[in-house]
Amino acid sequence: MAAKDELGRSGEEHAVRYLTGIGYVVLDRNWRCAQGEIDIVACRGHHLAIVEVKTRRTISHGHPFEAVDSRKIRRLWRLAHAWAADHPVQAVGLVIRIEAIGIIGADPQHSTLEHLVDVS
Repeated sequence: MAAKDELGRSGEEHAVRYLTGIGYVVLDRNWRCAQGEIDIVACRGHHLAIVEVKTRRTISHGHPFEAVDSRKIRRLWRLAHAWAADHPVQAVGLVIRIEAIGIIGADPQHSTLEHLVDVS
């Protein structure tokens, strides 16, 4: 496995532990369809969170949230609706929102984690 892939996977694990620690219930991870992939699908209260996780060793090439631009957000909305259509029982009655988690550090388990709720 490439170091970049390992860093990303470790970052997603850290993000899942963080989300469950603050009361989210993870419904799906790395869900894929023809339009792309959702890192984490989770719910908390009446919200269905489509969570994009970006992990960087340093900010020398920019903050992780810089990669969550308007084009990425539009794609995440399309993926959110595709997930909801594929999981109607789990999605019923929930308000969809896009969230982002940025992790900075060589070891995601001991790195800085930032969470943006409702980035759209």
